Amino acid sequence: MARNKHPEETVKLILDAASKLFVEKGYDGTSLQDIINETKLSKGAIYHHFSSKEEIFERICGQIGEANSARLAGIRDDKHLNGREKLKEIFRSSLLHPNQETVLRIIPYLLDNPRFLAIEIRDILNLVAPEFIQPILDEGVADGSIQVENTRATAEVLLLMIDIWVNPMVQPSTPEEVRERCRVFMTMTHAIGLDILDEEMIEVFVNYSRMRHSFPE
Repeated sequence: MARNKHPEETVKLILDAASKLFVEKGYDGTSLQDIINETKLSKGAIYHHFSSKEEIFERICGQIGEANSARLAGIRDDKHLNGREKLKEIFRSSLLHPNQETVLRIIPYLLDNPRFLAIEIRDILNLVAPEFIQPILDEGVADGSIQVENTRATAEVLLLMIDIWVNPMVQPSTPEEVRERCRVFMTMTHAIGLDILDEEMIEVFVNYSRMRHSFPE
């Protein structure tokens, strides 16, 4: 029955099934046969749209990236917040967003694939920092709620620290180590007048650390 669906519906079926399996079993624990079983499609139908499990994974990452970009743009363009408030909200929203479970379950796979980690760093430097964080910092400087000198470099450093150094999914760490990194990050950002992390957000990072240690190696 699934074979009679329109192509875009079949692609959605495959991506939804793969996302579910990646969350439940992890990337490495999910086989192409698992995806075939979940969708009840033939192997030929899967290969008609995707050449490999890796390509399915890349498409899912792309979808998550597009959804994240739309969410970040909504915060950046919110007329009811000043720059300082937007900066706090954009990091809070990213940390607490529902799609984080999918992201967290597939990040460990990235650790064994430098190409994907390189893509993440490239996107931080070439997309997220200049398109979302720097404009918010610029707005904060203009409205007086933020005082930093080099907004582009500041945006890059903030993202690299949060997404790579603090993030226990990328840098496996004990809860105590994560808490200490968060404290250092808070000290550094407070020193330049920025308020980004709070206790609730720190606890989310700590819980991510516990979740990371529960994943199969």
